[in-house]
Amino acid sequence: MSALLSFPSAPTTTDSDPEALAHTLANILAATAVARDQAGGHAAEARQQIRDSGLLSLTIARAWGGHGASWPVFYRVLRRLAEADSALAHVFGFHHLQLASITLFGTPAQEATLHRGTVAHGWFWGNALNPLDKRTSAEPLPSGGFRLHGSKSYCSGSVGSDQLLASGWHAASQTPVYVVLPTRAPGVTVEGDWDAFGQRQTDSGSVHFAQVDVPAEAVIQPPGTVPTPRATLRTLLSQLILTNLYLGIARGAFAEAQQHIRTGKAWLLAGVPSAADDPYIQHRLAQLWLLIRPAESVANEAAVLLQQALDRGHAITTDERGQVAVAVTEAKALAHRAAIEVSSQFFELTGARTTSGKLGLDRFWRNARVHTLHDPLDHKLRDLGRHLIDGRWPEPTSYT
Repeated sequence: MSALLSFPSAPTTTDSDPEALAHTLANILAATAVARDQAGGHAAEARQQIRDSGLLSLTIARAWGGHGASWPVFYRVLRRLAEADSALAHVFGFHHLQLASITLFGTPAQEATLHRGTVAHGWFWGNALNPLDKRTSAEPLPSGGFRLHGSKSYCSGSVGSDQLLASGWHAASQTPVYVVLPTRAPGVTVEGDWDAFGQRQTDSGSVHFAQVDVPAEAVIQPPGTVPTPRATLRTLLSQLILTNLYLGIARGAFAEAQQHIRTGKAWLLAGVPSAADDPYIQHRLAQLWLLIRPAESVANEAAVLLQQALDRGHAITTDERGQVAVAVTEAKALAHRAAIEVSSQFFELTGARTTSGKLGLDRFWRNARVHTLHDPLDHKLRDLGRHLIDGRWPEPTSYT
């Protein structure tokens, strides 16, 4: 790999421009994206390149050694990485989601300890929270901690992670318990069994807990906790992560379309010297762009509203939270459509040559198709339509 496509071995300082770092990292990931997508499995080297970029501390406060970037900056960084490789961008995005979860659910002392530890040790966080999978039980211990036993599926970023944010089901209260623990703790087994046809390197395997004892200080949300409007912002952070992953996919596919159109041959009946001169191609390309452009604009607006809500802290109201939820819902619906349509339709503008397996351009559609099934678009539109009719805010859940 050339010197232009690598980071220095010394840790990147927090004075560096994170968006410039993201551009460099995106170029590094893009250089191997096709081969890695075809190989699938765990991208250990690529994840090390993310570590080396210094961007694992992007959203950590400067007081604790991080960049202290705002969430709008984070989402722009995420989108740029997703243009190159939406699977690795997903892993990166969910790392920061776990850090934010510690802030929203945990105590200030837990936040300080775990965020500082992430900077000091270069921890990569994985997710074992899957709220729909209640197979892992959380039994209370006399010490105030909990014993986890069972399995979790769809655990994004778990393979190759250093720390996990996990949930267990507390039967007595019929509520979840959220804990943090080292991925390599005794009794924890991570299985690389993710086998979807897209997003193939998100390390979204299963995590198994065999009588794993978690101390009281590692419990960031005890059972029976009533979520506050501030705590439920975690869902909106995650939904906007997905939104910007979709936009990155759309952007990446669109850039490939531009490149191939500029160098492509005209259709024999077009009566023009090159594909770039074909008015039908120009027309269709503009239509695809007009799927991306408004989706990005709405996503950017949602990111600003979300940052404002986070800045309100514990003072945020239900109505304020609802306003952000509507904005995020709008952005996600638009980005969903942009990713699916652009990643599919651009082949009609670039021709049969671009279906060559060695180009790997099908990865954009495969990644979009798999990822946009995260939760049903129709339910998002239902929430939005209901709000437009009677003013109801989307009900806070793990997906809204």
